[in-house]
Amino acid sequence: MSTSIAATPPQALGPSRSSMVPAADNAVGTSKIHISWAKHLDEVREAQRLRYQVFVNEMGATLPNTLAGHDVDLFDNYCEHLLVRDTASNEVIGTYRVLTPAQAQRVGSTYSDTEFDLTRLRSLRERMVELGRSCVHADHRHGGVILALWSALAEFMVRNQLDTMIGCASIPMLHNGVVSGDVAASIWNKVRQTHLAHIDHHVRPRRALPLERLSSTLDVDPPALIKGYLRLGAKVLGPPAWDPDFNSADLPMLMRIADLPPRYKKHFLGQ
Repeated sequence: MSTSIAATPPQALGPSRSSMVPAADNAVGTSKIHISWAKHLDEVREAQRLRYQVFVNEMGATLPNTLAGHDVDLFDNYCEHLLVRDTASNEVIGTYRVLTPAQAQRVGSTYSDTEFDLTRLRSLRERMVELGRSCVHADHRHGGVILALWSALAEFMVRNQLDTMIGCASIPMLHNGVVSGDVAASIWNKVRQTHLAHIDHHVRPRRALPLERLSSTLDVDPPALIKGYLRLGAKVLGPPAWDPDFNSADLPMLMRIADLPPRYKKHFLGQ
């Protein structure tokens, strides 16, 4: 993964923030969950603790010990952090981070640039955001949380006149108790036939999964998050990269507001 940095004081999240305007806080559904954008460092720390719990304790990721019990990397200080809370406990139960074009210029790249050669996306960067570090607490993995996150993301995109989202969607290498790339190879083989982007937007992994040595014939479905992206009209940009720190294969994905199916445009954008 990316090189990490030490914890920074709250003011580091102030002057260097982008000019993007996060959507207003919203109560969701029957007020069982509440969605907002982090305004202070302590709120970002809550997201980082949830990420550590999911990525390290559940998935077995190996991350630098920058801050005990937190998943922290150099991109965090440049991102907007979206939080979903359980209103009863006020606990953060879901999160995304969003890197805007202006902030990507300040940090020097996107996280996806560290895993893929994104040269063919250069014409999109001016209105392209990167989504990353998506996770939901194990006790709250139902449609309401992810739909709340996506609704807030769609509103953010429209408010800031952005039209394209990219990100790395992870496929765990652990399957039925065995570490293997066969599942990732099989999922790639399946989605490339139905959801591969136009060649103009293909990207290349910097550390490619060795597909030629793996079986691509397993009858497996993509993880729920990837299936959700595909239903929203997302495209896969190329073969997966291997991420040894997170012990996963990462698929490069791109989603454009214009490609949302009509029913999702109505749901998320009211169009």
